[in-house]
Amino acid sequence: MRRLFWPGRGGGLRLRLTAWYMVLLGLTLLLFSSYLYLRLEQSLLAQVDAALQVAASQALTNLDEENGRPAFQNTENSQAVARRLAQAGFAVRLIALDGTVWDGFGDYPALPVSAPTAPGYITLTRDGARWRVYSQQIQLPSSQLVGGWLQAAQSLASVDQALQSLHTQALLGLPLVLLLTGLGGLFLADRALRPIDQITRTAQAISASDLSRRIGYPGPADEVGRLATTFDRMLDRLQAAFERERRFTADASHELRTPLTALKGRIGVTLSRPRSRAEYESALRDLEQEVDRLIRLSTDLLFLARLDQGRLRRQFEQLDFSDLLGAIAEQIRPLAEAKGVTLIEHVPPRLSIHGDPDHLIRLFLNLLDNAIKYTPPGGQVTLSAEDKGTEVHVTVSDTGPGIPPEQRVHLFERFYRLEAARSHSDGGAGLGLAIAYEIARWHGGTLEAHSAPEQPGLGRPAGAAFTVRLPVHPPPTPPVFQG
Repeated sequence: MRRLFWPGRGGGLRLRLTAWYMVLLGLTLLLFSSYLYLRLEQSLLAQVDAALQVAASQALTNLDEENGRPAFQNTENSQAVARRLAQAGFAVRLIALDGTVWDGFGDYPALPVSAPTAPGYITLTRDGARWRVYSQQIQLPSSQLVGGWLQAAQSLASVDQALQSLHTQALLGLPLVLLLTGLGGLFLADRALRPIDQITRTAQAISASDLSRRIGYPGPADEVGRLATTFDRMLDRLQAAFERERRFTADASHELRTPLTALKGRIGVTLSRPRSRAEYESALRDLEQEVDRLIRLSTDLLFLARLDQGRLRRQFEQLDFSDLLGAIAEQIRPLAEAKGVTLIEHVPPRLSIHGDPDHLIRLFLNLLDNAIKYTPPGGQVTLSAEDKGTEVHVTVSDTGPGIPPEQRVHLFERFYRLEAARSHSDGGAGLGLAIAYEIARWHGGTLEAHSAPEQPGLGRPAGAAFTVRLPVHPPPTPPVFQG
């Protein structure tokens, strides 16, 4: 019992739940007891009324006329009927229209003196005792005029005793039931709220440095079970988000430190001794390259931060998508030719979508630049598009080494680079595909990586393929970014 009321275990909520349960149960029992009391009273009165009607019918068979008024016969048979009815607790009397009692048998003197005004049943009280009275009009045998009333009555003492017994049992039983209900309610509330206590303790033990704790609720999949499961899944998402943020911060710090270290070293070497004008110009050109890299990196980081915070304004317009893709291909073609890579276009005319041209150009330039980077000299990069009605599918494929399946799931993570691209000689910081992925989602579309189909004449499978699915009419509200 101490554990049930222990404040640290949420005793307040347990007590409130138990109190509400007891109040509702008490009201229910009170209403049911009242209904049962009324139904019992009606049932007992109905039985008494039926018996009174039978007694009145038997008494009517023994009526006679004496001195111009009705009276009971004085025969042996009539007396036997009267004794039997009296022994059964019935009181029968003949009463005049003005209330004068003419004749009767049984305990009729104890009845309240009251001239009936209408036939039927009535309950009368005398000296604290209740009587159920049935009145029936009678006629003199020698006349068609109403000669008075026949009343059959029975004491309601047994009925009152049964009703009082029920009332007493209800008054004594209701507190006992509520007490047992309260104890059972506290026990059940403790059992029901115990997983919530576990959730509370788990939440209190979680900190930004340790998100590994889980509830691991082993119970059924009821409301509490679903709450515990939802809480665990929320912790999984939070842990993944914190890990991404920590990794992002570490990678960003590393990517920024590398060019800054190079700048610092180059400046130190340049200043270590006097140099010629040509040497200073060469050093400044090297420094300019590192600064350009820093500018690109900071610009990419700022773009991703604005996406994450929802601060990037959507300025969509109707675009001739075929012309846009053609212009992007022409812009990237000199880079492909410089590396000895063939750029092939399969873009049908009159493609149209609604989007932001600047960000779409950035998306496909990143994909084409990535494809050319990983395609060896003599290979080819293909840019193809297809109208799917409500969507436009654009695929950028190459004949490079491809993407291992185990690395494909991490491809769009920020600062992630394939093992073959870990050196900085290829230039990238691992943000190009992440930015392309977020731009596609910002337009209400998707970006997926897969193996390109085998190209005829190559004699081997092609490399990687990236497919962008863009809706012709993007949704009005940008999606929530996951980082």
